[in-house]
Amino acid sequence: MSRQMIVGNWKMNGLRESSRELVAALLAGMPKTGPDVVICPPFTQLALLADSLASTSVGLGAQDCHQDPSGAHTGDISAPMLKELGVSHVILGHSERRQEHGELDETVREKAVAAAKAGLTPIVCVGETNDQRENGDYTDTLGWQIKGSLPDGFCGIVAYEPIWAIGTGLAATEAQIAETMTFLRQELVRQFGEAGKAIKILYGGSVNADNAVAILSIPEVAGALVGGASLKADAFLSIVGAASAG
Repeated sequence: MSRQMIVGNWKMNGLRESSRELVAALLAGMPKTGPDVVICPPFTQLALLADSLASTSVGLGAQDCHQDPSGAHTGDISAPMLKELGVSHVILGHSERRQEHGELDETVREKAVAAAKAGLTPIVCVGETNDQRENGDYTDTLGWQIKGSLPDGFCGIVAYEPIWAIGTGLAATEAQIAETMTFLRQELVRQFGEAGKAIKILYGGSVNADNAVAILSIPEVAGALVGGASLKADAFLSIVGAASAG
């Protein structure tokens, strides 16, 4: 198995003191050899944690960026701004951004282009609703999301997060994950040719210390995008420990 990646998405959590404490605990327990690890705190903690992570093996990621490098976009953060802070990865198109902020595939695609241009690795999220899963429409949904959200020449990372499993405590079954991962790989190859074989696909959606070993052993799962469990050092380190170092 190739080297996997574990990404912690803190979402809208973390003040200065708690963020420092969490990172200190993570660094203290991080294995000397293991998967690639990236943590994605809220924007307000990026500069603070960049110094703590600068000389470590843990990467710093952001949870979003704007598609323009600068301009009159009140409240937004550009990819070059993130790069200047020491950020290496950026999550784009998370279902919470799509649902709460009305982000379309086209918007996510533009952001992915901007991120890559600034030297960041985009982690583009795709996933279906429970209705789409139950109706059997999920493959069409995922196929269109890939086509609409990933730009030509995409060389970032895809994160598959079934919307019905995010923050619900209900992870997809191993069979569901395996079937969907196989479809996603086939779709990436269909749309991007040989390059589609090399795009990492992470799984996200209620990944925790109890199910990480099983999920990370599924073929085509190149790692995990972890939400709630990334806010607890012991739980996140257990997931890191379950991942392959290649």
